[in-house]
Amino acid sequence: MEELKKIDNYRWLVPKTGGMRTEGIIYADEKMLSHIYEDKAHTQVANVAYLPGIVGRALAMPDIHWGYGFPIGGVAAMDYSTGVISPGGIGYDINCGVRLLRTNLRKHEIQEKLPLLVNTLFKNIPSGVGSTGKLTLSREEMNRVLVDGVSWAIKKGYGSKDDLEHIEERGCLPYADYTKVGNRAFERGKDQLGTLGAGNHFLEIQEVVEIYDESIASKMGLFLNGITVMIHTGSRGFGYQVCDDYIRILQNAVQKYNIHLPDRQLVCAPIDSPEGKDYFAAMCAAANYAWVNRQLITHWVRESFTAVLGKSLTQIGLEIVYDVAHNIGKIEEHKVVEKLPTGESKILTKKVVVHRKGATRAFPAGHPDIPKDYKDIGQPVIIPGSMGTSSYILVGTERAMEETWGSTCHGAGRLMSRSKAIKTVEGRELASRLERQGILVRVDSWKTLAEETPEAYKNVDLVVNVCHNAGISRKIAKLKPLSVIKG
Repeated sequence: MEELKKIDNYRWLVPKTGGMRTEGIIYADEKMLSHIYEDKAHTQVANVAYLPGIVGRALAMPDIHWGYGFPIGGVAAMDYSTGVISPGGIGYDINCGVRLLRTNLRKHEIQEKLPLLVNTLFKNIPSGVGSTGKLTLSREEMNRVLVDGVSWAIKKGYGSKDDLEHIEERGCLPYADYTKVGNRAFERGKDQLGTLGAGNHFLEIQEVVEIYDESIASKMGLFLNGITVMIHTGSRGFGYQVCDDYIRILQNAVQKYNIHLPDRQLVCAPIDSPEGKDYFAAMCAAANYAWVNRQLITHWVRESFTAVLGKSLTQIGLEIVYDVAHNIGKIEEHKVVEKLPTGESKILTKKVVVHRKGATRAFPAGHPDIPKDYKDIGQPVIIPGSMGTSSYILVGTERAMEETWGSTCHGAGRLMSRSKAIKTVEGRELASRLERQGILVRVDSWKTLAEETPEAYKNVDLVVNVCHNAGISRKIAKLKPLSVIKG
């Protein structure tokens, strides 16, 4: 593998070599290169470039690190007619994503009741490995969740129709087919809706501490010292099982369709094949499950705030700013530059499947797929920090559409393995340290807390600044945690 070649201060070329069908681009600054080389994540960008039907370049965001097949932080678009779909490009936690709720409250209005509020949230929202929720669904009810997505939750009283407007895809991918989901996934998912799970998932109460664009922030309902709630979780054991099941199925598809791969973890199938269609339908079902999961958590957040503060929801707020996935495959139309036999270039609009694994959609102002009230500002992009560090709100840009299929980073990006983290930090000590910084911590497992120590992650400020300076998203606001709930 050749060394990366500098394009500018924030873009690095992965040269086309061997069986690569295209080049790669990594968004990073010079300080990040040593970890990228050490982690060998750039070789995974090169491997993605081998996949049949890839359009444009294989991409990676500044939070890049080693993943299953694709690097985490990876983005790739595949031609719908000739390309493949790969579970490694979407991830095990299908539609792991982030939701931000804004309130009408300022920090001083909740300061005294913050400990009670955090305890109530921790009690009302199950978290931790294998955690189960307040609902146990029949197979028939699960089928409705998988097909209808958040609309199912709204009909059951877990929110209002207004919530749908600020959720990516209105909380439902239409291609979902529950008949393509295995029994084991149903069993794992039937009682996990409305739960955070473990790992890097969290629920935070936050304060808006910096605003970079007052006009755009106000359109999102954000203001200085305002209180927000951030929910970061995905499809739990259900999505994991869907991914696991189809990795086994697609291993056979690789042989059947004579696909040559540099890494067997890139198992895939032609998008238009029976196996590819089945995986996509099951993946969409898992994505819908995850959106319902975050919707139920939102409902219990609202119940907790109204109970503890003794105010109505109208007084408190807790409206959804936005909910966006960062582990997903999407059928989208994009402009593609193609070279003609004459050597000239032509711009075509093509139907592609965009794989975003540890990457966030970042569509610009005017795009038809973003909410009406954000049409003139661009799609909100929610970037969670590592535990105890700041999170950011950005918006999508035209440059992202031109360079990254409308994509940007998804978080800080891991630096240290979980096993190394627990040898480095003790969970109780970390909780004490965070509380000395004014951050209340409630956790199901001290081990999980140690695994997620801030030292295990890249500096989220640097990651966001690369995306901002490269022009693939734009900083709007910075949020500081006041409390963290983890599994």
